[in-house]
Amino acid sequence: MSTATEFKTIELNCSEGIGTITINRPDVLNAFNDDFSVEFISALKQMSKDAEVRVVVITGAGRAFSSGQDLGDLERKYVPGHVPALGEDLKKRYDPWVKLIRTMDKPVIASVNGVAAGAGCSLALACDIRIASEHAKFIEVFINVGLIPDSGSTWMLPRIIGLGRAMELCMTGRPVKAEEALSMGLANQVVPADELDAATHAMAARLASLPGKALSLTKRLLNESLERSLTDQLQAEAFAQETAGRTKDHFEGVTAFLQKRTPEFVGE
Repeated sequence: MSTATEFKTIELNCSEGIGTITINRPDVLNAFNDDFSVEFISALKQMSKDAEVRVVVITGAGRAFSSGQDLGDLERKYVPGHVPALGEDLKKRYDPWVKLIRTMDKPVIASVNGVAAGAGCSLALACDIRIASEHAKFIEVFINVGLIPDSGSTWMLPRIIGLGRAMELCMTGRPVKAEEALSMGLANQVVPADELDAATHAMAARLASLPGKALSLTKRLLNESLERSLTDQLQAEAFAQETAGRTKDHFEGVTAFLQKRTPEFVGE
């Protein structure tokens, strides 16, 4: 596992099977710049390949999760006559990490410690589970600068909270506070700010203790179910169950149940 000294915009930590990526630009509310884009993708790839990491946590340093694109970086570019190539920028800097998170074999938890706005909101949505501080806010802020929600927001948000609510949040750009986010299913859990780390660790530790292959297959099936017919999904389930049934963890789980003891899963 690489250490934090290798990066300028993030910190990495691995302990007890939990790999944590902390966005470390608190002075600009953890906004994304060019360095972050490169380092974040590198960190995700490392976490994905590291056999010691069974669950990935993404969070932010300071009082924000992430405010999204660092607009300060654009000041020198936005002069009369400037025509931004935002589509190409998305394909190069943002789309890769969205795809990595969604296709990673390991569960990914967003520990949302504060505001998650713009692409920062998209990052939280891309994760499998969102645990939010009472101070968290989710904001699809794109409309306020004349843009559309990107980095996967238009795909993830309606699937998480429904089309009608997604339309409203994306078209108005209004902030969604933590308790409302919980009530609409945008957040899985909301806790007091001083309990966020503990709640995140408890969820991550729980997932890290479970059969890794079964978790991986479950994540893949749920993602792919959104685009499949029932018949195709049943076939995919049968194939995945055949795979899961041949793992050491399945044998251990059944054996432990029969022996009335706690299973000891090894991720194989």
